[in-house]
Formats: sequence, C-alpha cells, structure tokens
Amino acid sequence: MHGRARSWFDAHTHTYRDYPIGDLLAAKRQSGTSVSVVIPARNEAATIGPIVRAIYRELVEGYGVVDELVVVDSFSQDATAEVARAEGAVVVDVRDIAPEVEVLAGKGEALWRSLFVTHGDLLMFIDADLTHWGTHFITGLLGPLMADDALLVKGFYDRMVDGVSVEAGHRPQGGRVTELMARPLLAQMWPDLAAVVQPLAGEWAVRRSLIETLPVPVGYGVEFAVLVDTYRSSGLDAIAQVDLGARAHQHQSVHDLGVMAAEILAVARRRADKVEPAEASLAQYRRDGDVVWEERAVPVLERPPAIDIGAYWAPR
Repeated sequence: MHGRARSWFDAHTHTYRDYPIGDLLAAKRQSGTSVSVVIPARNEAATIGPIVRAIYRELVEGYGVVDELVVVDSFSQDATAEVARAEGAVVVDVRDIAPEVEVLAGKGEALWRSLFVTHGDLLMFIDADLTHWGTHFITGLLGPLMADDALLVKGFYDRMVDGVSVEAGHRPQGGRVTELMARPLLAQMWPDLAAVVQPLAGEWAVRRSLIETLPVPVGYGVEFAVLVDTYRSSGLDAIAQVDLGARAHQHQSVHDLGVMAAEILAVARRRADKVEPAEASLAQYRRDGDVVWEERAVPVLERPPAIDIGAYWAPR
C-alpha cells in the first residue's frame, strides 16, 4: 500500500465503538439532521423480519436516531413485504416509485428509486439477507457522517460461516467478487482506494447531497460505482470506513458471482477507460449429462443522477 493510501487508512478507519449512541443523538439534535435506513429486498421473507424488528424497536421507537425505515421490495414472490410491514417498516414496491421511468430488476435500481421515497439527509443501506449482525452496524456507519463530516462511509467486518469466522489470522476479507475482481481493479486503476477494506460491502451510509448527484448502476455494481465516483468528485478524504465486527449472510452460487464480477468490470471500464458497454451477456457452463451452455444477462445500464429526474423533486 503506497503512502497516500496508508495515511488515509490511519486517519479515516474507525470502529463502531467510537460512536456511542448518546453522542450520535446529541450530534443529531444539534445539527437537525434526519436519517433514513433503506433495505432493498427480493424474496427475503426468511431473514428480513428480525432485521426490521431490531432497527425499528431500538433505533426508531427506542432511541429515535433513525427517522424512517423503508424496505424497497423488488419483485418479491414471497411474503417479504408482509413480513417487513408487520415489523414496522414502510414497504414500497419498486414498481410504484417513479412509474414514468420503466422499472428494472436489480439492487442498484432499488437503491436509486429509494431516493424518490425517502426524506433523510443521511441515507443508510443495509442488506436484507443478514443472519449475523447488530444495530451497531447503523450507528457505527452514521458516526463519521455525524461527527467527522464524511460524505461516504463504508463498512467492513469478519465474514462468518455457521457462526465461525472464516478469516485467516483474523484478517478481514471481502467476498469472492471483492478479492478476485474489485480489489485488483482498484489497485490497478485507483490505487488510493486500495485501503478500503471491503469496497463492495452492502452496509454503507452516504449524504443525500452526494448520492443524488451520482449515476447509479442498476445492478450489483452500485457500491463500487458510488465509491469510485465519490473519490473522483470529492477526493479521498471524503470517504471513511468503520469496522463493524462480524457479519453473516446468505451466499451466492459461483455462477451468480460471475455475473456480479462482470457488472463490476463494466462499471470500472466505464469510469477508467471511458468505455460504454453494450448490452452484455456472460456464457456459463454446467454439466447435466452433457455440457450445457447458458447465456446470462449482465446488467450494464446506469440510472442518471436523481436530481436530473423531475419525479425526484415532486415530493420536495
């Protein structure tokens, strides 16, 4: 790691314990800042209930550090919406947000559309499939936005499988796409960002005044894009990261991860090489008696900044 990245790491890496709830509440009252937590979800009825329940009871009803808790339901075919609503979340179907813009499936699409139905000055995103986590994820990530004037805050954590950390020698690692695609791309193209421990972490926080100005990939590339675009527009010191402890979630198949990696590559090439990717697909193979060729679509579309869409201003 070169000197600039190392210096940033030392100055901008925190732990969730650095931000006690009382300090956050005092900063929130003094600044008048509002906070929205957004959970994008698709077919997560099995896991979303405890997540929503903990956030709502502890951080909305309890301490009042979170002002609104919104689940954006993206084409679920199970009881995701009903479970989340019963636990206290405001649930919005992605198809009902800015209906004049054709809706697509994808995590980034859900996050982009969440900007149209939330009101917080600070936005916190959290995945819907977590099985080992805590509400300190939210308070920890809000800390640098409240106390240190950061624009974007990324989480990192030990990855857990069956309740046991998978990190060798207690070195936090990202998932397979992070370590095999995202981190090498950053090292080659934006080496200052090599000090970001988990650039694709699904738990992150951002100021509305920033994210509303950024283009947003409709798929899995959203976290990578926001990180790189924040660096390019606002500099390295606008970014912070917080150690959140340990995390577990449901795991994807290798073929699904291949599509995600292709999305990350498209996002990086658009920004580094000024290459506008055409509609893309990825050939994958499986054996079912004979070798079967399967074409998988790779989402490469990006939404324009929300501030460029008329529907974004209507409720404001």
